[in-house]
Order: sequence, then C-alpha cells, then structure tokens
Amino acid sequence: MGKALGIFLFLCALGSASAEHDLFIEHPSNLTTSLGKDVTLSCTVSMTGELPEINWLRDGEPLDDADNDLVMMPMADDSWLAISHLRIASVQLSDSGNYQCSIMVESEEILSKEAHLELEGLPFFSDEPQDLHVLANAPFNLSCDAHGPPEPVMVIWLQNGAPLNSPVDPLGQVPSTLTVNGLNKTSTFSCEAHNDKGVTTSRTATVKVMPRKPQNLQLVSRTSTTLEISWEPGSGGDYPIYLCTVQATRPHTDLSHVPHHKIYNQNLNVPPFSHVIDGLAPFTIYNVRLSCRSSQGVSHWTDWVPLATQEGVPAVPVENVTAYRNGSHAIVQWEEPSGSLNGILLGYKLAYQIEDSPEVLVDAGLINEMTLDVNLPVRNLTVRVAPYTVAGDGPWSEPVSVSMRSYDEYIPLHQQAIGENPAPVLSWHWWYAAMAVAVAFGCAIIIAVFMARLRKKDTRFGQAFEPAVEQGELVVRYRAKKSYSRRTTEATLNSLGISDELKEKLRDVMVDRHRVALGKTLGEGEFGSVMEGQLNQDDYILKVAVKTMKIAICTRTEMEDFLSEAVCMKEFDHPNVMRLIGVCLQNTENEGYPSPVVLLPFMKHGDLHSFLLYSRLGDCPLYFPTQMLVKFMTDIASGMEYLSSRNFIHRDLAARNCMLNENMNVCVADFGLSKKIYNGDYYRQGRISKMPVKWIAIESLADRVYTTKSDVWSFGVTMWEIATRGQTPYPGVENSEIYDYLRQGNRLKQPPDCLDGLYELMCSCWMLNSKDRPSFEVIHWELQKIMKNLPPVEDPEEILYVNMEEIRKPSEVDIELGAVGGSELEEPCLKGSAVTAEVHQPDGTNRYVLCPHESTRLLSEAQLVENLLPYHGTEESTFDDIMFRSLQQ
Repeated sequence: MGKALGIFLFLCALGSASAEHDLFIEHPSNLTTSLGKDVTLSCTVSMTGELPEINWLRDGEPLDDADNDLVMMPMADDSWLAISHLRIASVQLSDSGNYQCSIMVESEEILSKEAHLELEGLPFFSDEPQDLHVLANAPFNLSCDAHGPPEPVMVIWLQNGAPLNSPVDPLGQVPSTLTVNGLNKTSTFSCEAHNDKGVTTSRTATVKVMPRKPQNLQLVSRTSTTLEISWEPGSGGDYPIYLCTVQATRPHTDLSHVPHHKIYNQNLNVPPFSHVIDGLAPFTIYNVRLSCRSSQGVSHWTDWVPLATQEGVPAVPVENVTAYRNGSHAIVQWEEPSGSLNGILLGYKLAYQIEDSPEVLVDAGLINEMTLDVNLPVRNLTVRVAPYTVAGDGPWSEPVSVSMRSYDEYIPLHQQAIGENPAPVLSWHWWYAAMAVAVAFGCAIIIAVFMARLRKKDTRFGQAFEPAVEQGELVVRYRAKKSYSRRTTEATLNSLGISDELKEKLRDVMVDRHRVALGKTLGEGEFGSVMEGQLNQDDYILKVAVKTMKIAICTRTEMEDFLSEAVCMKEFDHPNVMRLIGVCLQNTENEGYPSPVVLLPFMKHGDLHSFLLYSRLGDCPLYFPTQMLVKFMTDIASGMEYLSSRNFIHRDLAARNCMLNENMNVCVADFGLSKKIYNGDYYRQGRISKMPVKWIAIESLADRVYTTKSDVWSFGVTMWEIATRGQTPYPGVENSEIYDYLRQGNRLKQPPDCLDGLYELMCSCWMLNSKDRPSFEVIHWELQKIMKNLPPVEDPEEILYVNMEEIRKPSEVDIELGAVGGSELEEPCLKGSAVTAEVHQPDGTNRYVLCPHESTRLLSEAQLVENLLPYHGTEESTFDDIMFRSLQQ
C-alpha cells in the first residue's frame, strides 16, 4: 500500500500536465541497444472507472501480435493504476522505430509520448560481391555496401584471402566498387565491413577466367565433300585450351535457331587447331563456327563463316531419252536431269553403238537433241546419254535401241527397244476424247474426297478414332470417353483481351480444339488428367497426349502469363526435352476465362521409372550395362542444361517424369506449364504430404523456394534411381521424417556396383548450400567424361531392351503406364507369366506399372489388380510389399 500511495501522490502532483497526457503517469523512454538483445518498454496509466485496454504502436501502426503484459492495481474508490510492459525478444533491425502507448476513452484515442528504439550492432550487407565469368585479361567491377548502426562503416577488400586496401583508403568508403584490370587465373573476392561493434564478412565471390573465342577461322583446302579449316585459339589465361567444338550447317534464315539434327557437331582434342569436315554435299555453301574449352569453361562461339565445297559429278542421269529413225538418220532427244547436278551443267555426252561395232562417244554440248548419220544397211542402233560438270561425267541413262529396218519409229525410254511402227488402232482425235473422260473422272474423285472430309469434320466428335481393317476384320481401336462440347462458345484470341504482340506470337502455338479427338484416359489425378488423342493436321493424323489442367485462370494477367510461357515452350528444340505441340483453350460452362489444354507427343515406351523396374525385377532380370545407365543420366542432364539455359525451373524432376522415345533416348517431361500447379492452392494449403518430398531439395522443403540448383538436387536423386534400377529413395524413411533426416546430414547411400565417380557427382548435387552445387552444364560435361572413360561393352548381344509393347492388360481393367505415353494395352499379358505392379503417387495421380516375369505360378491379371486395389492409396508401399501381399491373397 505504501508504493501505491506514493504513486497516487505523484499523480496528484502532475495536475498541470496537458489534458491529453493526464492519464499517463509514465511514458515510454528512448532506448539504444544492440542486435539480438531482449528489450522491454513500459508506460503507466491512471484512470477512474472501467480501465480500457492498453495497446502499443510502432511508427503509428498497431502491434497486434506484440508481447504485452498488463499489471493493474486498484487505488481509492474506483480508481485504477495500470502498467503495460512491451517485451521484444532478440531485437532485429526491423524492430527499430518510434513506440507509443494507446488507449481508447469515449471513442477517442489517447496516445503517450513517443519513445525511439535505436539498434546498434555489427554491420550488415545490402550489396555483396557476386560470382562472375570474365575473359582472360578483361577488366571487371565488383561492388560491396554495408550499413550500421553505429556508423561509420568501412570496408576492406580481399582477393584470395589477402587484403587489397586499408579502411582509411578511398576504396574503404561505402558503397565501394573494386575495379580489377584483368585476371589470368580464377580468383575469389570478398569484403569485410568494420564499425565500432566489430567486423562482418561478406559472401565469397568466385571470378572464373573463361577462354576468349577463337580467331582467324579460315579455309585451308576443300573437295566436293570436305572442308579443311584452321583457326587460332583465344587466350585462356593460365588454363590451356584442350577441347574445341566445330559446327557446320547450311544457310538458314535464322542461324541461332537451326534445328539440332541439321547441324554438324564435332568435339576435337586440340592441338592441332585444324579439322576436316567431311560428309558434305558438293557445290554447297556451309556456315561454320567453333568454340573452345579450358578447365574453367567454354568460350563464346565465333561468328558464322560461309565456306563452299567444290563441284561434284551429277547425281542422276538424264530423263526421257527417246530415239527414232528418219530416213538414214537417227534422231535422239532427252530432258535435263530433275535431281541434283552437284555443280554447273557443262553439257551432255552421247554414246552410240551400231550393232557389234565399237561404241562411239560424242560431246553434244548443252543441246537436248542430236542427229546421227547412219550408213545403211544397219539393223539396230543403241544410244545412251550422260550429263557432265567440271568434276566429271554423271551416271549414264539406260541404253535405247533404234531399229533401222523400214519405217520412221518413235522409241520411249521405258520400252528399251523400238520395233516397226504398227498401224494405229485409234485415230488421234479418239485419244483426245479418252483423255478428257479420264480428267473428268479424276475431278469427280477429288470432289468426292473433299466432301467426305468436310462431312468427317462435322462428325469428328461422334467417334474419337477412325475404324480400321486389321487381318480382315473391322476394328474400332478406341472410343472417346469424352470430347469437348460443341455448344460452348469458341474462345478466340480477340475475346481474351491480350496484347497484339502476344497474339502475333501465338499463331504457331494455338491449336483449334475441334481438330483434337480424345480417346482413352491414360491417367487422372488431382491436377488434371492425361488422355490419348489424335490431332488432325489436314494431310495426316498425329497421335498425341492431351493434358487437361485443373487450374483456375481468373484474370487477364494470368492468361497472358500462361500463353507467354506456352510461346517460350513452343520454341524448345532439343532431343532430350519433351516438345510442346500446342495449346487449346477449352471454354467452361461458367463465366470467366477458358481452361488450358496442353498437347504433347505420345511417347511409345512410357516413363523411365517403369522401364528400370522391369529390368530389375523377376526371376530372370534383364542385364543393362553401366554404359546404358550413364547414357540415361547424360540425356537427362543434357535436357536440363537446355532448360536451365532458358531460365526454366522443372520443380518435379524424377525418373517417372522422364520419357523414353522409340530410339531409347530419354526426354525430360512435365516441365514448364506444369509448374503452374505448384503456384496454386495445392501448396499454400500446407498439404506437404502430397509433395514428392523425397526428390525435393532441402531448401525447397523448408521455404518452398525453387531455383535451378533445387532442380540439381532432384537430378541427384534421379541419378540414384537410375543407378538402383528404379528403387524408391530413402527406403524405410517416412515422408514426414525426410526434412529432419536430411538436416542431420544424412544422404542416400552409394548403390551397389555404382561407380565412385557417379556417386561423388550425386553427393555434389546434395550439398546443403545450394550455391555449392554444380550447374547442369558442369554435370553434363562430367557425365560425358565418365561415359568416355568407360570401356566398350564386351558382348553387345547381352544388352536387352524392354519392348513396352509386349506389356498388355485386360480391356476391362483401367490401368495406365505413363502420364504422357506408354504402350497400347489391348491384350492380356503373356501366357504363363505372372504380373507384378508398383504404385506411384508422387503428385496425387494413381499410377500402375505392369511387367511380365517368367514364373511357374500363373496369376490372372484381373485377380492381381483386385488384390492391389486395397493398397493403391498407400504412399510408401514398395513393389515387393504389394507383390507379396497380392501373392498371399
């Protein structure tokens, strides 16, 4: 009571205070402290009647989540004394500012005096030196900026750990820019920030010295099929040039977008700095360029240099050689070759032979007719013709014979011989009549076909696939489970309100939805479904995979973002990247923007994970040499290098999302437009269990931040999948335990028979700091080096390929093989074989893989699927667990 009475007397002594502050006995006090310390601010209020709530403000904004303790003490009658304490644990720079207490009295807000909270501590960096790639002896700049309080802050630059200046130098003033005149060797740079509280060190930037591009690319010699070139290598500093890449292609309207398969590409060990480009077409101009590599990286390409091959001999003979008799003369006629001449035509050579006499060769020049004088009596004359260029003679035509017996005769080439001219069966005007009838009949057929195609377009959505006759029976392969409603309003680009520039770019991307016919469903999940389809390309039908997305596009900006990304993906041209065929916009019954439909190529062999499972499981496992597994990894790395160079982030790289084409090359799939899934409510709702957590980088699990380096982590897990032939990563570890498991430093173990170099590359992909992980360019180069050092396969006949077309299923069981492709499962599995299956649910899509294995037990497909159904929702069920339970049942 003594303390309360003293406070009451002190309150009475403040009668002269202003009316606004009469209620506050104690106001918050100014405070200066250091970063990381705990801070307490307080204010005291005295009131009569009901005491209102005391709130705190920082810079005029209420602190709703503040740690505010309130102590109330009763005074005389209904008077109260309240003390509010604001506690801030481990203060940060964002906590600094002006603080006030606030109370509401009769709907009026009364504020205390302001108290300023100022923080002091070690300097913090707002700008740090960044990694650079620079040319040898080329100048460059690095920047560094740091702040207090307390001020001033001075910086010291360090190169390879050695200081470059003192704090009092002008270079020590912030912000500071370090100018380096040039380097011959890769170096590291960092800066130290000093103030009265201590020293802070920035990140370490690595400046790599890259080789300059080659110089003086020139032609040394040439033939009709080869070009020999030489060049001078650019300076690489202290790092020698050891590899150069030569590219050659025919002239193109846009040389930066020449298709990959049309470019001559050869990697050369150097020196010497020369090369012979072979296998070229004669009399053709080629554009040639090259770049070189040191241990630090690859130089820029040289400019394209046009070089031409020499002329060659004609590739085809003359056409339509005819010969006929005119008295004692033989007249020979021919037409110019329609194929490649491989040079400039200089003329024709004619060879004729009279019965058994030696053949006579005559130069006819550039004319297409020649008259031969024949001394009668002669029974037969044989002639042939060949074109020639400066390089030599082309191929000779087939011999044509002329009979010199009596009448003038006309000899077509295809008859190969000419007899006496028979009496005409029909006069010439009858031939004109017959030709007119034939032309009319042909026009009628063309009109009938055109009308049938028009009618077919009107009824296209009545059936998804055309009937076909196979082995004498009429068979309808598939029927559409659904097709787009023809009653919906056509979504045109003009109705979307997008920019004219984007409309122009979309000409090659958008596909008319009425050209797409849908077939059976290949897979259906939480994000959408994948259906088999056919795309009508006017002159042919293309088999495609149709991917519908359950993505709500609500604004014009979202629609423009989606279509702009489709434009970028359409330009992808890489053998290891799944290309985008086009995009349809499907109107919905509700108002709003249409939903997107993505058209992708149909991949014959399905996904890589199913392929690897089939090779590993069964009584007689298939043998796949290390060379093939490394090739799969190299293909994926090549595709991801291409995507990362286009600033595309995959976000779901795994063996299940890599497809096998008909040439057994791996294509990276489910990228680009599919990443929109991860920007929606699916992740924001916190349903982490649905994420493919065993493939996601540790920083993405913690902060949901995705970069190219998080794709590198997923690539390391994919390498492990390939090395183990499709095993599930982290066996025995639950999804909910993955993050803690990784934070403790645990990683996937080295698979049996896995090369040490491959496992070291995997481990480099799983570095805790994403900046320490290699880029896809480095990974691709390392895998190519590993592949090159592998010994050749001793017995190529032992390498077995999985023919996914041999995998079949009963028509009544709806099971799929892949998200964007797979075999057409129309027949039961092979007789006398058990069927095994594995369930995958990385993205919410139920997926089964059927694999035939030799076994003495016969398990019917329908029974197996029935046994598998209770386990299809189990997230971590392994293949062996499911198969064991199925066999028990």
